[in-house]
Amino acid sequence: MVPLLDVNAQNHPLEAEFTAAFLRVFRSGQFIMGPEVTALEEQLAQLTGSRHALGVSSGTDAILLALMALGVGPGDEVLVPAYTFFATAGCVSRSGATPVFVDACPVCFNLDAADARAKVNSRTKAIIPVHLFGQSADMDSVLAIAREHQLKVVEDGAQSIGASYKGRPCGSIGDIGTYSFFPSKNLGGFGDGGALVCQDDELAEKCRVLRVHGSKPKYHHHFVGGNFRLDPLQAAMLLVKLPHYGEYTRKRQANAAYYTERLAKLPGVVVADPAHCRCASSQASWLQETGASMVLPVAYGHNEHIWNQYTLRILGEGRRDSFKDFLTTRKIGCEIYYPVTMDRQACFADTPEASRRGCEVAHRLAREAISIPIYPELTDGQKDEVIAAVAAFLAGE
Repeated sequence: MVPLLDVNAQNHPLEAEFTAAFLRVFRSGQFIMGPEVTALEEQLAQLTGSRHALGVSSGTDAILLALMALGVGPGDEVLVPAYTFFATAGCVSRSGATPVFVDACPVCFNLDAADARAKVNSRTKAIIPVHLFGQSADMDSVLAIAREHQLKVVEDGAQSIGASYKGRPCGSIGDIGTYSFFPSKNLGGFGDGGALVCQDDELAEKCRVLRVHGSKPKYHHHFVGGNFRLDPLQAAMLLVKLPHYGEYTRKRQANAAYYTERLAKLPGVVVADPAHCRCASSQASWLQETGASMVLPVAYGHNEHIWNQYTLRILGEGRRDSFKDFLTTRKIGCEIYYPVTMDRQACFADTPEASRRGCEVAHRLAREAISIPIYPELTDGQKDEVIAAVAAFLAGE
């Protein structure tokens, strides 16, 4: 048996430290904001290369807070990936703006910058690249689009805290970066939690005010904000894990390399080719020429990938779902992330047709992608069990 994720394998060895952190907060009586949150914010700013870091209530609230601080609202449009978790587009709608769905890159799963550029118009106010599965989006292209059209850039780094793009930490590159500490994330807490980072002093101060109902000082409200505070108990627990985070990342990277080296030797398996990143038709032709039935993920040379997920593409109509059933019967954890793209969600059915057109690669990924266990505490024996199951599926056993 190999679970998709085993949070206890990571948390239980730190039980004494977690207990001490809990007692420290418990005895302090400081249950809203305070020194635990401040200490975490200081360390997050250092980790992400940012001047300012704010602990917030969730990764979702971090995105919503960012949009509020940037003045995104009714009448605006925001470019968001079609292939990602709901929170990104959901927050755009909650701000009163209209999400415009952008197709995906067939290699790295991230936002297709060329499609994003084609969908900019006079109402476009911002763009939200999501650094999906632990790898940065094409930030040079995103920033070029933003400069050309005076757009705000919110980096959704929910899955990529500690990842980097050309040496720059994900989240520190645009106007605002957001992160999630949901328990399944690489830096996972004990419930909901998140963070927002930025470089601009005035913008950071506005975010701080909006985080507490738009008030400064108390009972004097300059904006209509929200209750977006991070609990001190969550901050204290995350402070226990932060010193270990570099090692967690190295183990995930080693696990990814282990999979790739061995799975790539199986018949019908290829590693995604960055040469086809920008051209879906070129990649489709290449895959057909190779006779591939499975595509392994790749880390671009200019990125540091932190492998929140190790996501395969299973080619052929219906084969991905058969693969999932096959692994499940062998008690191998797996997950289909985003089987329904954002442009096809019922809650966005009333958005303009122009906001939902042309997401063919995203639709393909929704049919083909599946993730296998990659968490740091996997043993070689567990990884070999996963690889053996993949080999057996490919062999038709």
